[in-house]
Amino acid sequence: MLDTMTVTKTLGALCGTFLVFLLGNWAAEAIYAPKKGEYGEKPAQAYVIDTGAAAPAAESGALAVDFAALLASADPAAGEKVFAKCKSCHKIDGTNGTGPHLNGVVGRPKASIAGFKYSAAILAVGSEAWTPENLNGFLENPKGYMPGTIMAFAGLPKPEDRANLIAYLSTTKP
Repeated sequence: MLDTMTVTKTLGALCGTFLVFLLGNWAAEAIYAPKKGEYGEKPAQAYVIDTGAAAPAAESGALAVDFAALLASADPAAGEKVFAKCKSCHKIDGTNGTGPHLNGVVGRPKASIAGFKYSAAILAVGSEAWTPENLNGFLENPKGYMPGTIMAFAGLPKPEDRANLIAYLSTTKP
């Protein structure tokens, strides 16, 4: 039976639950919300996790890497490990995923997989081939190398990773 004590307990439990949610929301905003800058500036990042994706400008300008020599000493087994970053969109079993399959991509003409919907940016250079040098530039910064591409990957900043990946992709057959 419903008496006033049961109704009071139920109402108190609901108010207590809402209070817990309110305090949880306040704590989450305090921890994860971006900090506001001074004088109307853009908000500062609340926290930064270094993923190593951005190479320091002084380091990239100081050392000019001979990519041909790096590619000649590349390790396809290490490139297979780097390919794990590509597996979410690309396959090497001859079927397309979100991106086109990469079987025999080295030396293959760009935008040449039948039935795949390429972006206008890559269709414009479809007569060119995917040479190791082209792949190196594209894998370093896809949007910088080919503005207008729909590939959302940020790129591989380490030249060794790019060389190893290209060496691995050279071993895949169409």
